[in-house]
Amino acid sequence: MLLKITILPGDGIGPEVIEEAVRVLDAISHSFGHEVSLTRKNIGGAALVASEDPLPPDTLQACISSSAVLLGAVGAPSFDNLPAHLRPEAGLLRLRRELGAFANLRPAVCYPALEDCSPLRAEVVRGTDILIVRELLGGLYFGEPRLLHGPTGDRAATNTMRYHEPEVQRIARIAFDLARARRHSIVSVDKANVLECSRLWREVVTEIGRDYPDVKLSHMYVDSAAMALVLRPRDFDVLLTENMFGDILSDQAGGVVGSLGMLASASIGGPVALYEPVHGSAPDIAGQGVANPLGAILSVAMLLRHSFHVEREAACIESAVSKVLHMGNRTRDLAKDGRFAISTADMGERVLEAVKEIALSDVSNNAAPN
Repeated sequence: MLLKITILPGDGIGPEVIEEAVRVLDAISHSFGHEVSLTRKNIGGAALVASEDPLPPDTLQACISSSAVLLGAVGAPSFDNLPAHLRPEAGLLRLRRELGAFANLRPAVCYPALEDCSPLRAEVVRGTDILIVRELLGGLYFGEPRLLHGPTGDRAATNTMRYHEPEVQRIARIAFDLARARRHSIVSVDKANVLECSRLWREVVTEIGRDYPDVKLSHMYVDSAAMALVLRPRDFDVLLTENMFGDILSDQAGGVVGSLGMLASASIGGPVALYEPVHGSAPDIAGQGVANPLGAILSVAMLLRHSFHVEREAACIESAVSKVLHMGNRTRDLAKDGRFAISTADMGERVLEAVKEIALSDVSNNAAPN
């Protein structure tokens, strides 16, 4: 299979973690006989420096022409004073819209080896395996009108939360289909006691749920869901919610399982999907070699599973990450109680070696007999 992928290293720690993720992608592809075609382009702050555009036309065209996109991160404090449409984050939002990626999938898994990294007690977090399904192209982040106006001292700001019924229908179906492949349970999160958008959301999700009688559907207000994520995280299977609530709850889930550095994501729904770790650009540690590359590496596993539908290859990467963590390897964000921390490159190298070993065993076990 030809794996035609656009690589967007981005800003901050993005280039560091993406370098390790690409090494793993090359290794798994070689082990299973796939050909990899990579195109590297700028986005975000790196693109602003090079071309004064956070999403240059050649970057967008490369993404549209590929089979999948792998992104590091965007953003840096040096761009905070730019107009909103020129900030690095504007390039990412525009890319998601241009790709039609309306569904964001964010797994939050507590690896047994990392139970001591969670701020929660081990018996609370043990067994946590959540898939957050977040609507990505609607709500406050995209609603119009949006404006800041008026003289200093008397300014007013307006943002608009808006959802159309078809937008809720399509994200709900994604969530229900994914739940059927997991533990057949969905919690839909809203604020239906206050917001009209949430009332529409709850009604539409309930209607879609009737087409999936084998999936248990329940509803929670977002504040209650935030509390339950801390008190009973392993009770959640698929968590479905709108754009802003999903943005907040997915970061909270990262804290529950030990580190945002462990979280991968997939933005799907259009013809080309976008994959990225959720930790952001972390400019305060950029260039120090201490960033955790596992979120980016696990994003490669999601890329292989959702864009190329090669489950064995995805599972090999996930098994390699679990093995490396079980052996005690930790980057700085995971090194608790004075444990020795390894560098970004060292963590990538150890996952790379584990991937090669596991892939070799998998290929040998699945080889056709003579």
